[in-house]
Amino acid sequence: MDGISARDVSKRFRSVQALAGVSFDVERGEIVSLLGPNGAGKSTLLRILGTTILPDTGTVTVAGHDVLQDAAGARRSLGVMIGDERSHYWRLSGRRNLAFFAALAGMSRREAVARTQQLLEEVRLAEAAERRVGEYSSGMRARLALARAMLADPPLLLLDEPTRNLDPLSASHFRRSTSRLARENRAGILFATHNLHEAVAISTRILVLSAGRIVLEESAQGMDADRLESVFLEAVQSQTDDDIPSDEVAMRA
Repeated sequence: MDGISARDVSKRFRSVQALAGVSFDVERGEIVSLLGPNGAGKSTLLRILGTTILPDTGTVTVAGHDVLQDAAGARRSLGVMIGDERSHYWRLSGRRNLAFFAALAGMSRREAVARTQQLLEEVRLAEAAERRVGEYSSGMRARLALARAMLADPPLLLLDEPTRNLDPLSASHFRRSTSRLARENRAGILFATHNLHEAVAISTRILVLSAGRIVLEESAQGMDADRLESVFLEAVQSQTDDDIPSDEVAMRA
């Protein structure tokens, strides 16, 4: 498979079962939204897919590369924006940051210059390109992180709440950009979000994760935010009730 495939993935942190038998696929050319309440395991799942932590059990392949046996191959196929972005060099400008990571990706100087300028314009940072990243707002740093994730034009993208710190105009621009990447470049995109309107606006499919399990997988076609909220709450509540002793569920009813 040239996309992402996860089968029976589990991960425990001491007494916390973060993931419990998660299975799903993300194919090239589709955008899959990953929804779930806080603590559901979304970030843990994305970090496993991004090869920064290892699963306890199960298998994960990224563009045909097993993350345990060929983590380097998996990473070469991914653009990743996960959690708070702390890996930028704050004393360097936005342009020099992107140029540095372009060089690490093996681009020639000419390629790096052209790609860096293209992405700075894409994420609306061209006018601030020569400013030090330490002077950027949180939203500007988020946009720079998005540019870095797209730098090598990867076939697959993992995005953890990419629009959380973006203003409405930047968030709208992000949605258009990701839709274009999926449509024109056949990029497979998995992104975690709490924004239901965003999820239905650009997704092909919706995954809902609750208590470390996939409790809902549904097409986003024809769905609006109100309908998604209804099925989301129903799925999450059903999972919560399954984890509560039956006599307590009866008392709540």
